[in-house]
Amino acid sequence: MNQTIETILNHRSVRKFTDKELTQDQIRLLVEAAQSASTSSFVQAYSIIGVKDKGKKKKLAELAGNQQYVENNGHLFVFCADLYRHVVAAEMEGKKEAALDSIESTEKFMVSLIDVALASQNMAIAAESLGLGICYIGGIRNNLVEVSQLLKTPDHVLPVFALVVGYPDQQTEKKPRAPFHHIYHENEYEQDLEQYKSGLQEYNEEITEYYEERTNGARSDTWTAQMAGNFAQKSRMYMKGFVQQKKFDLK
Repeated sequence: MNQTIETILNHRSVRKFTDKELTQDQIRLLVEAAQSASTSSFVQAYSIIGVKDKGKKKKLAELAGNQQYVENNGHLFVFCADLYRHVVAAEMEGKKEAALDSIESTEKFMVSLIDVALASQNMAIAAESLGLGICYIGGIRNNLVEVSQLLKTPDHVLPVFALVVGYPDQQTEKKPRAPFHHIYHENEYEQDLEQYKSGLQEYNEEITEYYEERTNGARSDTWTAQMAGNFAQKSRMYMKGFVQQKKFDLK
């Protein structure tokens, strides 16, 4: 096993950072690492907004559900699906009207989301390899209307999530992932329901043990209970309308 794989396998989210800010050189290095990710057909359908302004970070923390580590960290990166530059490119080449049908399609929306995910994970691994901590912030999607206004994102640019990076101020435990055989299927999708449930039960037991040890018995929980509760509640149901308002996923 090499150092890169060790870094990946030792990932854990950090939610408390020191006051030390990232340097401009560090920020540039992390963005360049993100840009080195694979991208569909050289499209590069994403942008990254670095937020240094303390007032904006405070507001984003509020919009993300009052998560203090969104405000207090080494640096805050907001990853956006971005097809705006492709509209501009088409306009420069005199092909804007012809290109819009493709740019505003579900396929290109998926391309932009995939590009965002690949770029952000490159940054996350790069940051952790430097001894920094990271945490993804999906909470900014609680109210993308205000987030978009705050960050002044035009049509065809959609904030998807943020990534906080900084110097860890706490030790966190590695959270157990789903069993290998639940994630990796050989040749075809495994649909033996009893075997499937058995694997989930094993995972429930592992998760229960993890929470009990982490909280000294104060929390006893299972993965299936968490997921059932999560999906039983509707959340961010405005999303489809807002995504389309930003000129994504229209065709």
